[in-house]
Amino acid sequence: MKKIILPIIILIITASCSQKEETKLLPYYDDAFFTPKWYTKAEEVPSNFHKIPSFGLLNQSGETVTEKSFENKIYVADFFFASCPGICPKMTANMTIIQEEFKTDDEVLLLSHSVTPAYDSVSVLNRYGSRNGVIPGKWHLVTGDREEIYNLGRNYYFAEEDLGLQKSTDDFLHTENFLLIDQNRHIRGIYNGLNKTAINQLIEDIKTLKKAG
Repeated sequence: MKKIILPIIILIITASCSQKEETKLLPYYDDAFFTPKWYTKAEEVPSNFHKIPSFGLLNQSGETVTEKSFENKIYVADFFFASCPGICPKMTANMTIIQEEFKTDDEVLLLSHSVTPAYDSVSVLNRYGSRNGVIPGKWHLVTGDREEIYNLGRNYYFAEEDLGLQKSTDDFLHTENFLLIDQNRHIRGIYNGLNKTAINQLIEDIKTLKKAG
């Protein structure tokens, strides 16, 4: 009897380990509905798959930040404004948790886009960063052309949840969502930036991306 039971136990353990490995895969996203697409390896992702495009913005140190600043990096993106009295302080506090978790990890960066760039100048963002413990070089608070930021937020990060509504740059962009972007500028997750459980999941997903290489 023991000879029969032992192989069964081995099979159960093997299946369990395989299942755990499978759960470590993160989906890819290419639309505002966040319909998951699954690829086991980065090489399997189609060359024309949706990714964050080229951009050029200024951070709180007055430095130009482009897509090349995040080359081969994992980063978390969000949208905020410095004078926001509502959800932004909580979002910033939760982004600080992520910053602290990966404080010494050069492979992980943070990117917060101002949705009121006409008011959030470099100096305003610099003061905001100082007040909130933002580490320059690790966490970029960026300002720039409003149309570029809104185009990125709505058409590439899919940051808003108002699906199907036609909006222009005159319509205010405001969202609590955090987006996880991989080393190839693909979207790998969307999270509620106000929810601690979601933030913990985001941290775990970053670690999963790091292991995947």
